Amino acid sequence: MDRALNPAVHAPAPAASGAGGRCVTDRRVKRIPALALALALALPGTAGANGAAETPPEHEFYFTRGIYGGDLDTLSWGPRWAIDYPKADQQFLVALRRLTVVDAFGSDHALPVGEAALRDFPFLYVLEVGSLLLSDAEAEALREYLLAGGFMLVDDFWGTWAWENFETQMQRVFPGRPIVEVPLEHPVFHAFYDVTEIIQVPNVHQAAGGPTWEYDGRVPHVRGIFDDEGRLMVAINWNTDLGDAWEWADLPSYPLRYSTYALKIGINFVIYAMTY
Repeated sequence: MDRALNPAVHAPAPAASGAGGRCVTDRRVKRIPALALALALALPGTAGANGAAETPPEHEFYFTRGIYGGDLDTLSWGPRWAIDYPKADQQFLVALRRLTVVDAFGSDHALPVGEAALRDFPFLYVLEVGSLLLSDAEAEALREYLLAGGFMLVDDFWGTWAWENFETQMQRVFPGRPIVEVPLEHPVFHAFYDVTEIIQVPNVHQAAGGPTWEYDGRVPHVRGIFDDEGRLMVAINWNTDLGDAWEWADLPSYPLRYSTYALKIGINFVIYAMTY
């Protein structure tokens, strides 16, 4: 059971104007015990039923998934950007809406990473970036988006070869800007829940037992890219799969350790993105 937050310490600071400005401003938060994370997904949710592209109503937060070009999944599940989509996004939003005061749009929301409309949505989730291939226009648009106040959460890519491709693509977005380890003392790990260790979240097939890693990705990392003022612009979850834990958190046999961690750190990323 988590200790209660001191709201005077943990209330979010006013958000600076950034990409689109749909942010929580001067909003106090409270922390929910870990068991409630599982209960939030055990009850019927309010998330949308499909990923149909519609104009969403006005809300403070949209969980925007980035659409990019690249390889198709080897099992013909579709493009890599759409792995776990839309269920993972919808399940995460059920927890976010129930466990926080964030006024979040309750369904999935996907946009191309180079689209101008992305500037209206300061949070971007991108996964399977071992297959990420950015055009020059997309790299420039992503750089402008992030420097304007956007936040990109990267997830679900494993091993050396995937890292090398992602690093190459990010060097095109930010030439010369380093990717560094994010220390556990950083505010992103304490924005809502206190996350004190980095847990490797396996895919659903490996969650029941056996190795939790894929390829040579034995050690999980949270790395980041910072702007000149020290704001974390890109949070990189390497050798772990938060999205699978979100997607399968309602499965009775799915280990609570993984789903609880994934929801906690995911909520932290959202609160950080909206308040820094």
